[in-house]
Amino acid sequence: MAGSGDPNDPNSVWGHDARQQQPPAGFGSAAPPPQSWAELPAGPSGSGGAHQARRVEVSTASLLLSAVPWFFWSFAVVSWIVGIIGFGWGWLLVLVWFASGAVVFIRPVEDALARYLFRLRQPTLIEEQRLRPIWRQLADRAGIPENRYAIWIQESDDPNATPTPGHIIATTRWALYTLPPSHLETTLAHELGHHLGGRDWLSLLSFWYSIPARCALIGVRALGRLMRAVPAVGCVVIGFVLLGYLGVLLAVLTFDDSLTLPLLFLTPLVAPPILAWLSRREVLQADRRAATMGYGATLIQVLYGWQFQHQHALGRDASRRSHFMASAPSLPERVRALEQLQQRP
Repeated sequence: MAGSGDPNDPNSVWGHDARQQQPPAGFGSAAPPPQSWAELPAGPSGSGGAHQARRVEVSTASLLLSAVPWFFWSFAVVSWIVGIIGFGWGWLLVLVWFASGAVVFIRPVEDALARYLFRLRQPTLIEEQRLRPIWRQLADRAGIPENRYAIWIQESDDPNATPTPGHIIATTRWALYTLPPSHLETTLAHELGHHLGGRDWLSLLSFWYSIPARCALIGVRALGRLMRAVPAVGCVVIGFVLLGYLGVLLAVLTFDDSLTLPLLFLTPLVAPPILAWLSRREVLQADRRAATMGYGATLIQVLYGWQFQHQHALGRDASRRSHFMASAPSLPERVRALEQLQQRP
């Protein structure tokens, strides 16, 4: 028997002639996306959506700004490992780490990062048959080569996948198996929005050089969990780490004439909320780029439909601290931003 997720079911979302799911009451009916670039809304300079999407935007500067603390702390972690090895031949490790950025230009390395670090998987043959015509239509409208990006699957029940650097675009299992073709195309337009602006290799290099710092952050979080599970042992370990960090910070403040290095050592205190804000801003920018390509109204339907299906109340926000440190804006915030964009002439 064919189920709702069976590709052989003619009434399922896997058929290209399937009827679109009806949004919850109160949405209204959104017009379908335009079929050519001539129908796209003009940007501020009067140009069409293709030029607007390819334009290098302020988000490139945001990417560089967010990469600075990650790179510094990765360098600190590598230097600390070098100190353990010894400052003779140990510095070769630093040189190797600097030169290792060249490996991200090898496509199999990018695939390995997607599989093992982002926990993505390549689509099956049937999933590829569903995705290919949808992606081809989106690539044509975005004015990019179809083979420029590869689409991978994230095992998630969210409407949008985790943004990935480089030339891999992820879509979630929920979007792939639940949404009709036009809505799936809209979610892919949002994911493509994270990549537009000529930042593919820049984002991949930034992520590569942040891996040592991210590994150290995983260790710090593990210590935090240990402190909650075994307070006595956890407090001793955390106290030792804090004493070491404060000692290094005091030495830098005492013996360093400039303020650059001390400010970088203070980044663990000030960078997390800034990085979270930049991440939320990038999600809204991706929504805006998708809306510029003509998918704004459909994206609103997708977000509303996800809340309706999962019974999320529109406007229900988490605590102020969790919202302040969240890496993605709330769905109501994304909907409001899209609605304001749709109301502009």
